[in-house]
Amino acid sequence: MHFGHLLAAQDVYEQYQFDRLILVPAAQAPLKPKEVQSSLEDRLVMLRAAIEWDKRFEISDVELRRGGVSYTIDSVRHFRAMFPDDELYWIIGGDQLPRINLWKDIEELARIIEFIFLERPGHPAKPTPDVPGLRLHRCDGHLIEISSSELRDRVRRGLSLHYFCPQKVINHIEARQLYR
Repeated sequence: MHFGHLLAAQDVYEQYQFDRLILVPAAQAPLKPKEVQSSLEDRLVMLRAAIEWDKRFEISDVELRRGGVSYTIDSVRHFRAMFPDDELYWIIGGDQLPRINLWKDIEELARIIEFIFLERPGHPAKPTPDVPGLRLHRCDGHLIEISSSELRDRVRRGLSLHYFCPQKVINHIEARQLYR
């Protein structure tokens, strides 16, 4: 969890005036099969360390407990059952828009939830494939060019993570010798 993620969460929370914002770490993203490089437990500990003081945000470990490939549709069904009367939104990076039609059961997802996207530096929003009923909203936020893969690479090269992540996250990475 780096400052790019945290600022994006705050930007969406404030712009859309949400009652709650739930962060959902994926066990394994289906379109990023080689992305996860720390244990599920370590990722949950780092996420908790990053936001433990901020009562605006909550964490759900639904995808981590389920294990295996994390499909958004399964999590959305879970949250729909938990919050049957609420409007649900799924927040994504704008770089995911051109591939959203590849998501499992995307037409059902489009009926159940609305999507909020944030542009990512170096990845301007591209045309979105036609998905019937897809409701997209843009969040104008702070564009900070930080990627998780860049941070893992910094660790491997012995470079500092300071000013990229909260100190408690850095402490956990160092204590557990992650990403080496």
